[in-house]
Amino acid sequence: MNRPAQPTPEAAGGAAPTPTGSGPVTPRATGTAAADDSGLLSPVRVGVPVEAAVGDRAWLQAMLDAEAGLARTQAALGTVPASAAAAITRAARAELYDPRALALASRATANPVVGLVRALTEAVARRDPDAAEYVHRGSTSQDVLDTGAMLVAVRALTVLRADLERAASALADLADRHRATVTAARTLALHAVPTTFGLKAAGWRSLVLDAEHRLAVVQRSLPVSLGGAAGTLAGYLEYARRDTADHAGPDTGYAERLVDAYAAELGLARPALPWHALRTPTADLAAALAFTAGALGKFAADVTTLSRTEIAEVTEPTGAGRGASSAMPHKRNPVLATLIRSAALQVPAYASVLTQALVSEDERAAGAWHAEWLPLRECLRLTGGAAATAGELAAGLVVRPERMRANLALTRSQIVTERLAAALAPHLGRARAAHLLADASARADRQERTLAAVLAEDPDVAGHLDATALDTLLDPADYTGAAEDLVAGALRGTGAAPHAPTTPAPR
Repeated sequence: MNRPAQPTPEAAGGAAPTPTGSGPVTPRATGTAAADDSGLLSPVRVGVPVEAAVGDRAWLQAMLDAEAGLARTQAALGTVPASAAAAITRAARAELYDPRALALASRATANPVVGLVRALTEAVARRDPDAAEYVHRGSTSQDVLDTGAMLVAVRALTVLRADLERAASALADLADRHRATVTAARTLALHAVPTTFGLKAAGWRSLVLDAEHRLAVVQRSLPVSLGGAAGTLAGYLEYARRDTADHAGPDTGYAERLVDAYAAELGLARPALPWHALRTPTADLAAALAFTAGALGKFAADVTTLSRTEIAEVTEPTGAGRGASSAMPHKRNPVLATLIRSAALQVPAYASVLTQALVSEDERAAGAWHAEWLPLRECLRLTGGAAATAGELAAGLVVRPERMRANLALTRSQIVTERLAAALAPHLGRARAAHLLADASARADRQERTLAAVLAEDPDVAGHLDATALDTLLDPADYTGAAEDLVAGALRGTGAAPHAPTTPAPR
């Protein structure tokens, strides 16, 4: 039989029991193999800052903060005694409650708030029986859980954005140091034209900055949830009326002042309407997190490719045991990029659940709202894990210019045929020049000769380009276009997202 969670003796001012004691215990003394989420199957987020920010304890504390903040707000507006708000705040400490017991109790109610309110009320009653009447005054489970979710998200995004900023700073350093380091650009997996490694790094940084900007906009817009049973705030108003001395009720505009004050108390945005079934906040958050995971995934995918044995243009930072294979002692796998990419592939799937929850019936959905909670946490902690890992990868990435030079020579100067086509087009016409160079490249491959040697034998080329001109045109280092200027321009915009919208961010 599922029993509601009970406050520990700590909530009544006593000492916490030992793990072998009878009765409720604190989270530190509980936890079973079935209940623990150690991260065994999700190494990308293990041990990174965001993990603690979105764990069960963090969610529990956020819901308690929502309850305590509501009581303080009502007290500030004169509809709850200040002493009651203080007692509720003192009891609103996550370490006093057992998350596992709350989880089991939620089987009977489909959400954890009902059991939490009961446990909080009992904890307050042990300290101040009169104050217990004011717990959850006029509220509903969704107000508490949604507000708690927004607090968790804001706190997690603060950590996540700091990790993105660290990654962007490290990538800026890479871009600056390698703005002139020539490497092969690849399109459809093959050598295209020369570029610089600095431009690649600047591109990764641009995506990270875009992601950080989107998260900043969303973070500022995450709202409190205050609607009562069905979004009318009727319960809040009714209790406020009864809690005034003459039962005449508060002044006109109390509902608006309550929402304003609650948002200010918790540091969240003020919603235009109660949003129990209007899931814009979670859908926006999901979209920004999915973009962020994808942006970091692009960085990881490139590092994975460039780390291939036959390419070897970059290697991940070393560390004791990092990248080890269980079977092949010689291998050092690109594990940081692998972890990032694993998150990037998962987050969009979780985010799609949050987007689908927009299709919510009536004033509160049966199942759609409930389906959001775990995917939201996974989006936050997977993306947060990827951001922390990306910062580590960017800061320690080893760049190998000598391998880049060797790889540029693989096609024997064919990587600059675009330039040669442009040089010959005025003399031969664009179509004829392109055909000549395609044929010469094929011959160079068949004969395993340099493109320069093949072209030197062609009278159409020799008639317009002497050996010196041909050597200059075939130098990859002399054909990187505006790459260095593009890097310089991107770095001059430090801290600004290159593709950020120009409209003001909502507040």
